[in-house]
Amino acid sequence: MVLLLGAGGLLGCYFETNDDLTIVALLRGQTAAAPVRDLHLYFHGYAALWSRLYAAAPTWPWYGLTLYTLLYVATVLVAAVLWRLVRARTGGAAALALLGLFWLVGWLEHGFWFNYVRVPLLLAGAGVLLAAQRAPARWALVTGLLAFGLSWLIRPSAAVLGAAVALPGAWWLAGRRALPIGAGITTWAVLGALWLQLTWSPQAATFRRLDVLKSNLNDFQLAAPPIKPLSPADSLALAAARAWQLGDSTLVNETTLARVAPFRPGYFIQHTAPAKLGGLARQLPRDYFPLLLLLAATGVLVLRAGGGHRGYWLVQAGYAGVLLGLGTLLKLPPRLVLPLLDFWVLSNLVYLWQLRPLPRHTPAALLLALLAAALPYAYKTRHRSHVLAQERKANDAAHERLVPLTRGARIIVSDFLEDTYKSAPPFRADVNRTLLTFRLYAPKVGLSVRGWQTLHPSQAVLRERLTGTRDFTEALRRLGQRTDVAWVLTPEGADLLNRQLALKRQPDQPKVWLEQLQGPPQRPTGAAEPSTSVHAYRMRTKFPQSSLKAKIM
Repeated sequence: MVLLLGAGGLLGCYFETNDDLTIVALLRGQTAAAPVRDLHLYFHGYAALWSRLYAAAPTWPWYGLTLYTLLYVATVLVAAVLWRLVRARTGGAAALALLGLFWLVGWLEHGFWFNYVRVPLLLAGAGVLLAAQRAPARWALVTGLLAFGLSWLIRPSAAVLGAAVALPGAWWLAGRRALPIGAGITTWAVLGALWLQLTWSPQAATFRRLDVLKSNLNDFQLAAPPIKPLSPADSLALAAARAWQLGDSTLVNETTLARVAPFRPGYFIQHTAPAKLGGLARQLPRDYFPLLLLLAATGVLVLRAGGGHRGYWLVQAGYAGVLLGLGTLLKLPPRLVLPLLDFWVLSNLVYLWQLRPLPRHTPAALLLALLAAALPYAYKTRHRSHVLAQERKANDAAHERLVPLTRGARIIVSDFLEDTYKSAPPFRADVNRTLLTFRLYAPKVGLSVRGWQTLHPSQAVLRERLTGTRDFTEALRRLGQRTDVAWVLTPEGADLLNRQLALKRQPDQPKVWLEQLQGPPQRPTGAAEPSTSVHAYRMRTKFPQSSLKAKIM
């Protein structure tokens, strides 16, 4: 606890992505018709609890408090495993030094550069290791299953991955005595998946499938360019999907995405995979050299112990394969790669400490490797803290500059607000300090037209609440006739919306389009490029000539 609080005080705490505050805005009901109690893909049960807590006590950062508490629990569990493992054969001073240095170079980032995905990965894996080390104690098995269960409710896939990468260490700790925890988490995962399949509504199931398809396109770069020229509608759908404007289900849907963004193995192998592998080869040594150095040190020590150690080297190949596979087929952001490397290192340390006799100078070699990496890694972390603080400052300033553009509005339609959530402090009570506030005297509702949350079923309900229709384009047309709506958009976002309005216009409907208001652009992230500028817009209407004649007659 002291280390976590000390790191937060010295370096600060920042969200790695905008996902966390986007979720908080939904839970608060700031970007939904009512506080969202079911996020469908993750936070099963948590969402219902948080939405009620935010309604009862809106000034408390419930999301951050809950997840940081679970992160602390994961930290304690891993520390307990390492302390018991190392202290028996090296003494308390060496064990304490090893734990402190490992936390500095391999664990500090989890609280400093936070994302919710880190928690289920770390908590599930830590629970598995503790249950295996203390086997056959029943309390340890219950603790491990509880840790996995809480992780699974946060994000099932992350919990399963965290438990899986901890299994080699669990087996080396306990052998067959680790089977109960393995059987328990397998049972939980299978029954949980079955429960989700049986209880998901059709809207939730569609949300899940579309979420996978948009991730394949934008996150994982699995889609290949279309072979044939696209129709105007398909061209617009592809452009909207690439820009994360996913709210119009008649434009961006499963059928359209399968057609305009196909997966072609040949293209992926020739073009996408080499580029992703090159990025991975640069990312790992640049950002995680301390853990790579520690892995190398454990490998050298195992070699010095003599013998074949075939199982050990097979596990090394397995971990490397997981990293390469995820990095090539999916992606390896910091919130994923560091937990995987942590459990790889922990498993290697478990194997090393089980050797009889322990290779000579093992504690000294490991401490030397950690010390060699600690200083440059501390400098790198300090620099990252400065960069994140500057980004947060720029985003806060952008919100202040946008206040005049939204004054008097009850509804804010925007394609950029979620972008400025990145690097926000996890313990800030509000989401948008001035634009979308939870205070009753100045309620505003944000209608997002860009981001993964535009796929959430709550967004159609919000459009119906505001305009009387769930249809995305018609809702925009109706909002354009209101005087209490602020349109705060990037030029690219406004252009895509105008293309949608033009494509969906019926012959008997007046022409409507978004027109930029005069005034200097605001830059949400402090960047100098014109493409990042944000403007106020208004919707203009032009009636058909025949309608004008009919009015005159």
